[in-house]
Amino acid sequence: MVMGSPGLSNRNNGQQRLGITEPISLGGPSEEDVIKTRELEKYLHDAGLYESQEEAVSREEVLGRLDQIVKIWVKTISRAKGLNDELVHQANAKIFTFGSYRLGVHGPGADIDTLCVGPRHATREEDFFGELYRMLSEMSEVTELHPVPDAHVPIMQFKFNGVSIDLLYAKLSLYIIPEDLDVSQDAILHGADEQTVRSLNGCRVTDQILRLVPSIQNFRTTLRCMRLWAKRRGVYSNVAGFLGGINWALLVARICQLYPNALPNMLVSRFFRVYTQWRWPNPVMLCAIEEGSLGLPVWDPRRNPRDRYHLMPIITPAYPCMNSSYNVSSSTLRIMLEEFQRGNEICECLQAMETNKADWDTLFESYAFFEAYKNYLQIDISAANADGFRKWKGWVESRLRQLTLKIERKTYEMLQCHPHPGGFPDKSRPFHSSYFMGLQRKQGVPVKEGEHFDLSKAVDDFKLAVYQYTLREIGMEIRVSHVKRREIPNFVFPGGIRPSRPSKVSWVRKRCSELEVSGSTQPDRSGEDRTVSDGADSGRKRKLENDNVETDHAKSMRPCVGEVCEASPPFSNVSPSSAKYENNVEVSTGKIESPAQIPYQNGQAEVWSRCNPLINSLSVAGDASSSKEAEKLALEKIMAGPYVSHQALPEELDELEGDSEDRHQVKDFSGNMKDSRIEPSIEKSNNGAETSTGSYNGGLEELEPAELMAPSLNGTPEPVAQRKPIIRLNFTSLPNASGKSS
Repeated sequence: MVMGSPGLSNRNNGQQRLGITEPISLGGPSEEDVIKTRELEKYLHDAGLYESQEEAVSREEVLGRLDQIVKIWVKTISRAKGLNDELVHQANAKIFTFGSYRLGVHGPGADIDTLCVGPRHATREEDFFGELYRMLSEMSEVTELHPVPDAHVPIMQFKFNGVSIDLLYAKLSLYIIPEDLDVSQDAILHGADEQTVRSLNGCRVTDQILRLVPSIQNFRTTLRCMRLWAKRRGVYSNVAGFLGGINWALLVARICQLYPNALPNMLVSRFFRVYTQWRWPNPVMLCAIEEGSLGLPVWDPRRNPRDRYHLMPIITPAYPCMNSSYNVSSSTLRIMLEEFQRGNEICECLQAMETNKADWDTLFESYAFFEAYKNYLQIDISAANADGFRKWKGWVESRLRQLTLKIERKTYEMLQCHPHPGGFPDKSRPFHSSYFMGLQRKQGVPVKEGEHFDLSKAVDDFKLAVYQYTLREIGMEIRVSHVKRREIPNFVFPGGIRPSRPSKVSWVRKRCSELEVSGSTQPDRSGEDRTVSDGADSGRKRKLENDNVETDHAKSMRPCVGEVCEASPPFSNVSPSSAKYENNVEVSTGKIESPAQIPYQNGQAEVWSRCNPLINSLSVAGDASSSKEAEKLALEKIMAGPYVSHQALPEELDELEGDSEDRHQVKDFSGNMKDSRIEPSIEKSNNGAETSTGSYNGGLEELEPAELMAPSLNGTPEPVAQRKPIIRLNFTSLPNASGKSS
């Protein structure tokens, strides 16, 4: 790690360089790139990502009014504290924005992240959450006012004339706050308490990002694109263990640094190309990490053991630099890598077709979560009233990723989890929401007769941790059950209507057919690709063709997630840091040796094994194989750093999960922590009224053996007297808020 080096430096030719390395390419756009960028911008507009002029004006008016309110507030408390008339006259407070609004990538109806900066005599507890709260509560323009003073980053949430506001507070050591205050200066942190440092970090990070990108406009368009893509593909959620707003902003900003002259169309393509090849846990950084003069802790895996456990470090660029993505787990990292690979292959395929009209619908196609797995965990939560449900929902959401970690650990990562980033309300049941987690056996692991997973301990531990909520009230309940794909309740689908099973003929197969028919490939190569050999290849082909068919054997063996069975056999010599897939390629969760070999879901990897040679045989302007090789070498150089690669072992994760700081908060856009109880992430839909068929207390339900059987280490199947369910979970009765068992 380079300490003390500036984020901006000069190349030999005197031109300014952004970032800690040389750019990968200084190449500019072609005429085709200009056309495709215009199409991309139109696509984003048509997708409704830009607010109207009227809404923009309304937001500006609200921010101006809020700034006036805090100025009145600080003068009021200054007078109440006995300051003389001159000091009362000079007393000042200021409103700053950060997050998506400050970056210029917010959409219609989005919250505005704001920060109130006040003088040293304006306290947080008495004045901000006291007098300012009272003033706001008496205003007719203010609705849904909700203060959370005990959060890791204290926050006040409300709506002002219909505009959602998240308001933080920073108390500086200054007697007078100047109107031209620059919060990006490190000196402003002098004498600040921890809550103020965390509150200021949002503005400081956002401003630093805008300083470190070569073109703000290109950065904004690309970031809007990647945010839309991440939401459509189900990987936009910090609290669920994926990436949130700040993470995507930092990843996009780094691509802008590496390709400073590229347009958004090119930057999107390079985004997938670079992060498909990125070897995590090498960190993504926009500038060098500086020690600073205030002694605040910064991210450094060489000195901080806890930093070594981070699987996907994305470092904030403002002092004190921190990892903004420590919530990522091995399961969510695997899913995101699969999505990066899919995005990269789509972009290459579209470029190979040399069309003037880019098929952006293909890239932004929504992920069919409820078609991807045969087995799911359903987590139902409920409360007695609206306020209690809001608090309970936020708390449970902040703990859901721990269920993923516990299942991975208890099964030695033989069972993989895919959490859905958001809940689904059931309109037929007030104050109720359901969350889902896809389950599948680790790919490439031989299935042995009679082996099973025991998830009872993981589920019981999770429920016990959830019930530790200090503000739990009567009626706040949580239930976990297993549902098969066909049993998914209708209210999760748009309009409450279950869609018919889609064809497994993917866009990849369609595109490959177009390439073959177009005659763009060499005859011998294309004929070679169309030929499917015997053995493993034919097996893969048969798997694709029969993807919709459940065999009689699978139907006859149905494990369940409902009651406890015998404990799973130990896998003491199974490394949790590796995974073998169906192509027998070993992939480390910490270091991806060959990202192109990572299969992604819905059976498309096998099709791509035929499609990729077709693409590679095409000559694409400005993207020749020699250029790609140069980019690969440049990436190797960028990732050659002094970082420690370390994977947390199952027993070590217990300590990590017990982090008292993480138990109550989730990260917000800035990389700060907000109280998880106030950050709902409901995925709205027009819901029906069907209730889950899951049995919660003592009911037996079954899971497919092909999905959930674990391998035997000795390679010899144990004798089985009779066929049994693979999994039985007994959700031990836990006390409810009234003290009775639930």
